[in-house]
Amino acid sequence: MDEATQRTRTERTSVYTARRRSAYVIVLCGVAAIGGFLFGFDSGVINGTVGALAKAFGTHAAGTGFAVASVLLGCAVGAFGAGRLADSLGRRPTMLVNAILFLATAVATGAANSAAFFIAARITAGIAIGGASVLAPMYIAEVAPAHIRGRLASLQQMAIVVGLFSAFVSNAILARVAGGAGEIFWFGAPTWRWMFWMEAVPAVAFLLGSMIIPESPRYLVFMGKHERARKVFSRIGGDANRLVRQVEQTLEAERRPRLSDLIIPGTRHIAPVLWVGMGLAVFQQFVGINVIFYFGEILWKAAGATEEWALRINLLTGLVNILATIPAIMLIDRIGRKPLLLVGSIGMTLTLGAMAAVFATADAGPDGKPVLSHMAAMAGLTAANLYIVAFAVSWGPVMWVLLGEMFPNEIRGAALAISGATNWAANFTVTVTFLPLLKAVGLTGAYAFYAIAAAISLPFVWLTVCETKGKTLEQMKDTTELEPRTAQ
Repeated sequence: MDEATQRTRTERTSVYTARRRSAYVIVLCGVAAIGGFLFGFDSGVINGTVGALAKAFGTHAAGTGFAVASVLLGCAVGAFGAGRLADSLGRRPTMLVNAILFLATAVATGAANSAAFFIAARITAGIAIGGASVLAPMYIAEVAPAHIRGRLASLQQMAIVVGLFSAFVSNAILARVAGGAGEIFWFGAPTWRWMFWMEAVPAVAFLLGSMIIPESPRYLVFMGKHERARKVFSRIGGDANRLVRQVEQTLEAERRPRLSDLIIPGTRHIAPVLWVGMGLAVFQQFVGINVIFYFGEILWKAAGATEEWALRINLLTGLVNILATIPAIMLIDRIGRKPLLLVGSIGMTLTLGAMAAVFATADAGPDGKPVLSHMAAMAGLTAANLYIVAFAVSWGPVMWVLLGEMFPNEIRGAALAISGATNWAANFTVTVTFLPLLKAVGLTGAYAFYAIAAAISLPFVWLTVCETKGKTLEQMKDTTELEPRTAQ
């Protein structure tokens, strides 16, 4: 065999090995992202059931709003607890527990016969959702190579939006076949129960997938299981020995991470990077994105649409959300995290302001709902979908990517727990106040509030967020080496 042939064969073998490793990493990240799909499905399934739940349990606006938002209380608990549990039990075992919770609560929520039982089931479901919101970006960030980590971490957001859209499609199909969410469907159960039971299918897939993936190699190093870590690192690519040494250098191996690690040694001050993470978590919710996804049917009915058209608009917004997430995945490792956030903040401020202006000029109908001309209605719908585009290409995926990678190894679990819980607490605040806010100041006031929050997020990102594109997790040890004012 001549030298040229040998070189060609070696190159082909190298390409094949690289592709095989990439495929393996994608499978691992895909399994973790099923948790994101369930996160999205569980968040979106409530959308088509709000009216039916109010009738079934006899609740009014505040009570219905709490029933919808109650899941977010559990989300805050799940996000806070999952990070610490993952540091104690491991990433994979915690994901298994999370999958079991998703399956159990999908069944229990659909079987609820009282508002109290429903709220209890939703809070428990929230623990699973909150856990998934932390575990998926944590696991993906720890197994993905640095040069494609942003794209792979964005799978979490893609899974979330696909889950949301799947819930909208499932709800619309079931409601159409049965004649409405409150109508009786199979086996004498009303349709809204089946809307929740549909979640059992992806929950089983998540459970089975979590059984076959390996533990995070960085967690294995932390536990002193270096040989197992080398085997995982060798399968996902790179110099396994070098990667193990890098992880060892950044971990305080003599003890488990704890919340006190978030305090700067010798002071009583919280690490600045945690404040940035919490700020990102709050702003992602205060721009009001989940109002559209949780209350879409109610929102569009308030804008004068019929129930049928409200469900169709939900499908449209869900589809736009998916399509807009694709460019985010393509761009996040090319132009970076910070530029996407800045563009998103500008886009959301403009589109939310436009939506507020549209409803400010609307006349009030006999029932108090706004009456829009055809041109105004189209302008409002266009602005709403452009707002979703602005969010989906920026704050939707980028916040979770940053939270998964911006914290040093030794505080990642605890910092993610705090930031994730903050995100869900902000989500709860926005969700539980929306219906009373809608009643008090109308759609104009609500959208104006969210527009102001989007505007404030712009200087926050510019002044505080550091770029993490292309850096290994071990290079996050000293985040002061990054210049926060530069959108590189």
